[in-house]
Amino acid sequence: MSIHPEARIGHVHLKVADLDRALHFWRDVIGLEEQARMGNRAAFLSAGGYHHHIALNTWDSAGGEPPPRGSTGLYHVALVYPDRAALGVALLKVLQAGVELEGASDHGVSEAVYLRDPDGNGVELYRDRPRIEWPRDPEGNLRMTNRPLDLQALLAEGAAAEAA
Repeated sequence: MSIHPEARIGHVHLKVADLDRALHFWRDVIGLEEQARMGNRAAFLSAGGYHHHIALNTWDSAGGEPPPRGSTGLYHVALVYPDRAALGVALLKVLQAGVELEGASDHGVSEAVYLRDPDGNGVELYRDRPRIEWPRDPEGNLRMTNRPLDLQALLAEGAAAEAA
């Protein structure tokens, strides 16, 4: 038995140490819109007015430290952008904010950049290629890749989109 093909990930709650610091990253750098707030304990953010895609809370984590490397937990949250230009604009904003990238890859099916939020949570910003362009082997099986992503070309596309 498999899951319904229209099922999707609804939202993610992240435990954070400092709500204002986390809001600066997710709202002011990434650009999610604050939809609701519960004092200094939780905030709910989204794109396009949805109730929330990302929730930030300090319920069990106020003043806490990120989990050490080598421990289990969330690997990353992935935000999907509608096209390459939008991903390029997002990358520009991240770099302008002084956020360091951990990596960037062309997976054949998608293009992605990787970074961390102030609490050490992994963040992937990516765009999917149209399914018709996804690489497949002769039997039709998906063949994802892990090639370097041309960041300069992506930044140029983002700059052109911002200028338009």
